[in-house]
Amino acid sequence: MSGRRHLYLTGATALVLALTGGLTAPATAQAAAAQAAVAQAAVAQAAVADPARATLGAGDGWGSAGTGTSGGAAAVASRVFTVTTWEEFRAALAAPGTEPRIVKVKGTLNATAAGCSAFEAPGYDFPRYLADYDPAVWGHDTVVSGPQEELRAASVQAQGRAIKAYIPANTTVVGIGRNAGIVGGSVQIQGVDNVVIRNLTVESPLDCFPQWDPTDGATGAWNSEYDSMVVYGSTHVWIDHNTFTDGAHPDSSLPRYYGEVYQQHDGELDVVRGADLVTASWNVFADHDKTLMIGNSDSAGATDRGRLRVTLHHNLFRNVIERAPRVRFGQVDAYNNHFVVPATGYAYSLGIGQESQLVAEKNAFTVPAGVHVGTILKKWKDAPVTTVGNLVNGRPVDLLAVHNAEFPGEVLRDGAGWTPTLRARVDNPRAVPGLVGHRAGAGGLR
Repeated sequence: MSGRRHLYLTGATALVLALTGGLTAPATAQAAAAQAAVAQAAVAQAAVADPARATLGAGDGWGSAGTGTSGGAAAVASRVFTVTTWEEFRAALAAPGTEPRIVKVKGTLNATAAGCSAFEAPGYDFPRYLADYDPAVWGHDTVVSGPQEELRAASVQAQGRAIKAYIPANTTVVGIGRNAGIVGGSVQIQGVDNVVIRNLTVESPLDCFPQWDPTDGATGAWNSEYDSMVVYGSTHVWIDHNTFTDGAHPDSSLPRYYGEVYQQHDGELDVVRGADLVTASWNVFADHDKTLMIGNSDSAGATDRGRLRVTLHHNLFRNVIERAPRVRFGQVDAYNNHFVVPATGYAYSLGIGQESQLVAEKNAFTVPAGVHVGTILKKWKDAPVTTVGNLVNGRPVDLLAVHNAEFPGEVLRDGAGWTPTLRARVDNPRAVPGLVGHRAGAGGLR
């Protein structure tokens, strides 16, 4: 057969043949080495076409600094898992070893399919809880305590054990196709390095057992647990082409007790407790209240100072009330994002907090009539901020100047004190609404 081997070939191997002209037996050792090099390059090219094998490009935000972020791109076949249930997902993540792994999510994984009753501690009774802690009985001066509060807390712990999924180091989690996602789960990237999360629709988990705090504000408030995704003390993380949403349970659908919304949502994405070198790109954050927090405490300087370096680019923040993001301590680069501000309930987009150094450049804001442009920025603590080249409804606006004019009692300082250099692609802000609207979010990767 003229020295050729006839094989059945698929995928990357077929590409090798296409690029090398077949597996002709080499005449010399030098030719063999050359052919092997071409084959290796071809396999690498094929891997790049697979979203599960993608790595964060050089210079693409803080996540690309140092060793960069590759997740599980180099995983061998035995370390590639395809999962269709929440239980399979957690089992794939728990497989021992720190070698690269890829977890492919097919369809929607439901972490709370059994319902809230599956987590209830024996003896917990919500009507009894409401009766015991009714402000007319309990008042507003002290936090709740007693048997029903203890049982509620035990129920919270049971739900947390069931719905949290911990992502190991050197891991890529990727949704397959247009309809991959997670409902009711909380993705935890905690104390690890080198993680990639792509192409998932993540519906905010519902806290089955919110806590009533009568001392929260003038009238008290319900407070909940469980963020959709948390980056906690981890480094080199790339969060790309995901959609974060409240899905079937928007805040408008939640009941009221004691005259207050029974709040069952927490954040969509938190980057906290010494986390560092994170790039969040081409995501959609939609229809949520407390959306994205970078740094969760003014007193966390020991872990957060000099860290919390995060890049946010080409993300869509659509109808979110606040925290897009709220920043403490970190050097945060937010550019080429599109903020579609809701007509009602809006608080702010960019929160300037303790020792933050936010650069907000070449973003596009779509602001409805009746919403003051000065509210785009919110001063929580005295910290410098850079706002350059941003558009509001298609027109250039100096966000800092407008804020300071509208809120003379909350003047912000100009100049974050650093200049971002890790930007692989910067678009004209006029093009951002179209680009982000068309390309951001889950479902666009094949």
